[in-house]
Amino acid sequence: MNQSNKKNLEFIINSGVNYFLQDSPRNWFVNEKKLEQPSFDKDTGDKKSKIDSVIEDLKNHKSPLQKTAKNLVVYDGNLNAKVMLIGEAPGRDEDEQGIPFVGRAGQLLNKMLLAINLQREDVYITNVVNWRPTENRTPNDNEILEFLPFLQRQIDIIKPRFIFLLGGVAAKAILSTPLALGKLRGKWHEYKSLNLEEGIPTIASYHPAFLLRSPQYKKHSWEDLQMLQEKLKNES
Repeated sequence: MNQSNKKNLEFIINSGVNYFLQDSPRNWFVNEKKLEQPSFDKDTGDKKSKIDSVIEDLKNHKSPLQKTAKNLVVYDGNLNAKVMLIGEAPGRDEDEQGIPFVGRAGQLLNKMLLAINLQREDVYITNVVNWRPTENRTPNDNEILEFLPFLQRQIDIIKPRFIFLLGGVAAKAILSTPLALGKLRGKWHEYKSLNLEEGIPTIASYHPAFLLRSPQYKKHSWEDLQMLQEKLKNES
């Protein structure tokens, strides 16, 4: 882990006790401006070079997950996207191809985007964890914390207008809460970073893989997508 990631991880851990045990989504950056700011992205290069730097740091970061995975999976899509979608972790197909959301869940995600007039090429897609956990298990809290600095760097670089969280792991990482998606979805939250001048409107919804197993929740996911679509219309 490089020095920047160490500083960011220390910042996250030192910001409070029981990181994922808040009874409501926590904004780490309110009233904490006096803390030392991690020195990310001081270079004046474009987004591509900065994202490439994140990828290089991920390759150099030694994670236990790396021992059983085949390929590092970082992102797909548009570096100038207004919308960033954040999922959980790579599955088998993603691990094989090194691209997020390319399996059955990815095919459903593509249809979900088309339903609100978005192409996959219009958005930036990534995951909380960048190596496939064994047997597609859910990443644990330590693994979420391990990769969170890399995810935060991506957000700071892309500077999306909106963040759409896919599943409980993404909600836990970005909103810092153990609350169930049923209590988080259907409303807008705000993600803030020390490196961004303004907060980013954020919505949490169900992961496409969950929707494949439980199609009765698709109507709720559609409601969340419509909320995003309305925001995008107002941006036009």
